[in-house]
Formats: sequence, C-alpha cells, structure tokens
Amino acid sequence: MDVLSKLHAPDLSRLQSRRARLIRRWLAAGLLLTGALLFAHPGSARGAPTTPTVVAAHDLPSGATLRAADVRLADLPDDARPSGVLSTLDVVDGQLLAGAVRAGEPLTDVRLASAIPASGDPGTATVPVRLADAAVAELLRPGQRVDVVAAPEPGVPASVLAGGATVVTVGKREASAAKGPLVLLRLPEAIATRVAAISLERPVTVTLR
Repeated sequence: MDVLSKLHAPDLSRLQSRRARLIRRWLAAGLLLTGALLFAHPGSARGAPTTPTVVAAHDLPSGATLRAADVRLADLPDDARPSGVLSTLDVVDGQLLAGAVRAGEPLTDVRLASAIPASGDPGTATVPVRLADAAVAELLRPGQRVDVVAAPEPGVPASVLAGGATVVTVGKREASAAKGPLVLLRLPEAIATRVAAISLERPVTVTLR
C-alpha cells in the first residue's frame, strides 16, 4: 500500500492543495523568467539572428561629445537594425553628436557630425562660431543651410561673411556664457578661415535659409 492510500481524506486534500500551489508557483516563476529573457534579448530569445549594435546609454543632446559612459552595445535583431548603424564602441569615442537621441536609440553614421556631407567645393573646413544671440542658435539644426553675418560696428556696416554654410552641430549652451553656444559650420576652406578670424573681432550671427 503506497503512502497516499494511508493518508486520511483531510490530509490527502491538504497534500494535493500544497502540490497544486507549488506547481502554480513554478509555472509563474517560469513565465517571469521567460518574460525577462524576451525583454533583455528580444531577438535571441525568439531564435532570430542578432548583431551587437551601438545604442545610447541615456538621453543625449545635440552637440554632445560622446564618451564611453554615453553608449553601450545591445544585441538587436538584424531586421530591426537601421541602415548605417554602428557596431563598435571605439568608432564613437570623442565624436560630436549631430542630433539629439533618446536612451536605447541605435546610433547611425549620420548621427555623428563628421558624417554630415560637406557643402560647396570639396576643399572644406569646419569652423566653430559663437553666435551673438543665443536665441538664434536654438533655431538651428544639423544639416541646415545658413548665411553668416557680421554685426555692424561704428563705421562698419553689417556684412555677409559667407553664404550657404552647413550647420554641423550646435553645442550645449553654458549658463555662464554671455553669448550663445558654439555652432560648428562647414564652409570652403578659404571662407572658413575668414569667418574664424572676423568672429574673433566682431559679433557674428546667422540668417536662416
């Protein structure tokens, strides 16, 4: 005679109830573990091929200089990876971010300021310019075309220093800075040199195209 047959009906009922509770707990734990795996590795958990992908570790503003703590690798399904996405962390270290990104967003080559196409002739250069009016800088976006204007001074009228400059990136405004944030502009080399020199002597702004 087995053990179950020796138990009285109340004891047998309690044993069966305890066994049912244990089974439910194990099932619940298994479902939680499966859900965690799907959340952490959505592609690999389903058996889909994945590739390490560089994603933002937290929200990043436009113009940020990327450091190791700003990015991480995540395994993303190949069919969910956008074109031009980056796969190694070393390629982004020290690079300027051309546009703001959200935490977890994959970083592509066009998100880096150095990847934005140059405008004008092949021989171009990037010049940093601090705009006289911070409010104007807030209107700028990477890739936008602008004209660079030197503000008037006594005996010197306002003048257009460069036309059709490409905005590479807009730096973060410093609370202590009297002027606007640094704006990187892509220009033909000769004009870039002139803009850089004059911006040290006279206030500079831009007009939007």
